[in-house]
Amino acid sequence: MNDQMGPGSLLDTTDSLEAISVFRGWKNFMFLIVFLCLLLVQAAFWLVNTGMVKIECGACAKAGAVVDAPGTADANEAVVTAAVDANKPVEAAPAETTQSKTSLDSLLGQITFRRLCWTVRFVNAILILSACVYVLAILFSLKVSIVGKLGGINHIGKAFFLGLFMFVLLLPWQRIFGGVVMGAIYAPCELARAYPAERANLFANALYYLRFSGYWLLIFFMLMLTQMRTCRWTRAVLRRLEVV
Repeated sequence: MNDQMGPGSLLDTTDSLEAISVFRGWKNFMFLIVFLCLLLVQAAFWLVNTGMVKIECGACAKAGAVVDAPGTADANEAVVTAAVDANKPVEAAPAETTQSKTSLDSLLGQITFRRLCWTVRFVNAILILSACVYVLAILFSLKVSIVGKLGGINHIGKAFFLGLFMFVLLLPWQRIFGGVVMGAIYAPCELARAYPAERANLFANALYYLRFSGYWLLIFFMLMLTQMRTCRWTRAVLRRLEVV
């Protein structure tokens, strides 16, 4: 530390502020990436949970290993529906409603479980890397604040530990400890195994939603708290510089 006052101290403060601006920019950018990745992971869960994306047998271990050819069940269902409708009297239906349903069905039909598996794996990798850089940016900001005597140590210190706990809980520990300790990130095979037992009983249903939605909500809440703490730290630094 440089405890001397004068031009040297002012120069050190200026250098610290420049370093802080760099770390703060990367921190905000990584926060945006983590935020979007969390939304994508949760959206993938609800696509499967609501039945909009059907689970394909064998698509869990490897994204390309699928027992049933994608679209076979949909094709058979379409043939049966057409055969039943052929025996019914023709009813007049609005053209716009039919076209909108057809376009929506075709859009949802392109989202297969195999593609969802690849998407979830890719988003998980980006999420872990971006969360790691996010916590490191907060750590470097904490060190610069201490060395440069910029103030706001209380806020940035709490933000670092919140971000660190969030990162630890985010990691897929179930892949290492065999399900004894679980992380918020899930693999597509975990979702495929848990989905058939989702409506078995009330206890299993509660565990199912706590695992794939409640745990995610905890991570999301910790992320928002961490970002709020860093914003308070920024305001504290600006107030201190205005006083000086």
